Order: sequence, then structure tokens, then C-alpha cells
Amino acid sequence: MASDLPLFTTCPTFLHLPRCTDVAMSSAQALILGAPFDLATTGRSGTRSGPGGIRQASANLAWEETRWPWDFDAGKFLKAADLGDVPVLVGDPRGFSQGLERKAAEVVNAGKSLITLGGDHYISLPLLRAHAKKHGPLALIHFDAHTDTYGEGGEFDHGTMFLTALNEGLLQADHSIQIGIRTAYGRENHPFEVMDAAWVNEHSAADCIERIRERVGIAPAYLTFDIDCLDPAHAPGTGTPVVGGLSSDRALQIVRGLVELDIRGFDVVEVAPSYDHAELTSLAGATLALEFLYLLAAAQRNSG
Repeated sequence: MASDLPLFTTCPTFLHLPRCTDVAMSSAQALILGAPFDLATTGRSGTRSGPGGIRQASANLAWEETRWPWDFDAGKFLKAADLGDVPVLVGDPRGFSQGLERKAAEVVNAGKSLITLGGDHYISLPLLRAHAKKHGPLALIHFDAHTDTYGEGGEFDHGTMFLTALNEGLLQADHSIQIGIRTAYGRENHPFEVMDAAWVNEHSAADCIERIRERVGIAPAYLTFDIDCLDPAHAPGTGTPVVGGLSSDRALQIVRGLVELDIRGFDVVEVAPSYDHAELTSLAGATLALEFLYLLAAAQRNSG
């Protein structure tokens, strides 16, 4: 997936990938979609600029044919393209949510994999709706500082959507797991297994991977990565930073270890470039999205 363009060249698409204008006609097996939305944010706003920040930072990753530590060029096994952004109707969160769900459904119904760049974390709800209509209830693999299962929010709130998803029958609670949690939640009746940040930081990446694999099993899964799962030292550009999180290295090791799971969709959310420093957060988001592409490419390689 290497690009011949200089690293400093403006990056209008993720990794300088081709632009996709027609999902049905595209030969790409994986599509990148931007969701520039932050009307559900409860902390610092600015994640509407996340897709642009991630795409621009991805120019720093576009020069390598093989991404370390993978031992193959993902582009040889997986064609990918960039769909651009979902149109946003200013002040209309319901219209945006419906538009995102429609676009996601168009991609998954065409038999393609979708990687979505947020945007605040609310976007996972319409994405889950689209994926669950195609694949049935999904296991949730959720990296975050917060559980996002709080019941006191409104219809459009980036802290409530996984409770809503569970109530709508979109998730398999018994196979879902949350990684990196380090804020309060109602533990007694909590529906998902939690690997809190302290446990993750005290154990090896291999221990974390094994626990996730045991929980998810063979269930079709959806992977969502809130960038505030990372410690603010690694990702300062986000709306609700919480100290004591994962390092970028630890998170990447864990994500790479999920290669054998049946992951049907991905998103990386809550990148807010206006609070970033030296593109640290945008680069982390771009690197995670590239790792998601490698997970898909590895699955294609292994099946071929």
C-alpha cells in the first residue's frame, strides 16, 4: 500500500488510497469512511475534524510497502479505497445518524469491509445497526476509558450508545469485552466483561489477547477503538482524556493479536485535532486504521 508521493503532500484520502465514488462498482474489498460528527459530545468538542486529521497523519504511513512488524504487503492481498465523508446536515444529528447507517449498510451489503474514522463515539451506534442487520447480533470488542453504557444521557450521547445497542438486540453481551476502562460504572449488573486499564497495564499483551479471544470465541465481532483508551501522553487530542491508560505500543500489540477473530467491522473515534500536539493523536488513529487493514489482509492471505 505504499505511495510514491512525498510525505509532506496533502493527503486527501487515507494513505493516498484511490477515491471510491460507487460502492457497487468498486473492486475494493475494504472501504474507508469518514464520519465528521461531534454533536453527541459531552466533553471538549472537535472530533468533527477527526477524519481529516487521521487522513492527513496517514501520509506518514504511506511510504512503507510492508508495515512493521507484519511480514507482507497488505496491498497484495487486499484492495482498499476511501469513500470520503458521510454528508453532515448541520444541527441534524438524527439525519446524520440515518445517513451514516444507510452508507454503512450499502458497504456491508455489497460484501465489503468498512473502516470508519470518527467523529465522536456515538457513530458506533448507527454503524452497529447496519452491521447487525447484515450479520446478526455481534460481539463488541471495545477499547475505551469509558464503558459508554450510562443510562442518563439523551438520544444522541456518546456515553450511552452501547446500552442502547444492547437494548436493541445488536450485541451478544456474553461475548463482548471492554478494554482499558478506568472510569466509574455500575459493576454489579454490567453486561460486558471488563479488562480495566490497570489490569491491562499489569499483564502482558499475550495475556490480554488470550482473554479477549476466550470471551469473543467464534462470534462475529465489531471492533471499536476510542482513542482515549490510550493514555493522554500518547493521545492528548481527544475530548475526554483520562490518565492511566494504555500506551500506543500496548494497544497495537493487542489489536494485532486479534487476527484470528471474525471481525466484521471497525471504527476509530474521538480524535480531536484541535487539542493534539505534533499530530500524536491523529497519527495513533491513522496507525490503528492501518492495523485494521492488515487484520483484513491477513484474513485474506490465510484463506487463500
